[in-house]
Amino acid sequence: MENSKKYQVLLYYNYVHIEDPEAYAMEHLQFCKGLDLRGRILVAHEGINGTVSGTIEQTEKYMEAMHNDPRFRNMTFKIDPHSGHAFKRMHVRPRPELVTFRLEDDVNPKQTTGKYLAPNEFFEAMQDEDTVVLDARNDYEYDVGHFRGAIRPDIETFRDLPEWVRENKHLIEGKRILTYCTGGIRCEKFSGWLVKEGFEDVAQLHGGIVTYGKDPNVQGDLWDGQCYVFDERISVPINQKEHVVVGVDYFDGEPCERYVNCANPECNKQILCSVENEHKYIRGCTHECRVSPRNMYVKEHDLSEEEVQHRLELLEKENTKQEA
Repeated sequence: MENSKKYQVLLYYNYVHIEDPEAYAMEHLQFCKGLDLRGRILVAHEGINGTVSGTIEQTEKYMEAMHNDPRFRNMTFKIDPHSGHAFKRMHVRPRPELVTFRLEDDVNPKQTTGKYLAPNEFFEAMQDEDTVVLDARNDYEYDVGHFRGAIRPDIETFRDLPEWVRENKHLIEGKRILTYCTGGIRCEKFSGWLVKEGFEDVAQLHGGIVTYGKDPNVQGDLWDGQCYVFDERISVPINQKEHVVVGVDYFDGEPCERYVNCANPECNKQILCSVENEHKYIRGCTHECRVSPRNMYVKEHDLSEEEVQHRLELLEKENTKQEA
């Protein structure tokens, strides 16, 4: 039984030159499969970025092997205990970039990046009135959890962040800028880009939100909600002192921290949604998605056309009452 063993999830990255990402990715995939790990690892000329899950024994062997490679000798692993695998399978893929930024003039974090702040330093800096805290993640990540008072960029992908900053420069100009992301890798480039853009006082949370939540002194203080993660856990707790729910249900605005994907695969939008509303709205974020012939909720629950029509009629009646 899988759950009779103790498992761990490893989150890590390292900006270091890799001569042949394609060859390394093929070799590394076989190594990971040999350890029976599961996860997603990206390899580029600029380094490696991964999240893997496995038993304590398997993940310890993996970390030992990586640290034995001179390129990754000092690489930091963020470790989360878990009840089983956090992924269904193992992928190692070569990529042009570790995080998709697509800058005309790329940023090398080994040369240009914002000042690193330890969790306690970041905690203190957040409370300075001349400081702004800028989330470097996507909007759906922010919506389920963020630092108290942090600015929410209205973006769906990381590559949209530079344009958003240029359009909203007035929000951060003349301030000390603190930026953060899940594990730290996006901030390495983003903070460097801010410096190259001419912002003079830029700092980043070293090790990201995950490290902040595990710090024995800070204990995740001033973080509200959960932290979105890119595996089957979807989100994890950060604040060890108090838990404040900031997410709201897509349909009724009630407090919610449960993410689902719209059942229409052509949409696939991530929405916060209770179990009750998932069933009520056939997991469709719009009427068009609910009536889509490809609606996966309908297929998963083997709903007849009559049952789907019945639910749609109930929704229409409810909407009519609300509009009256």
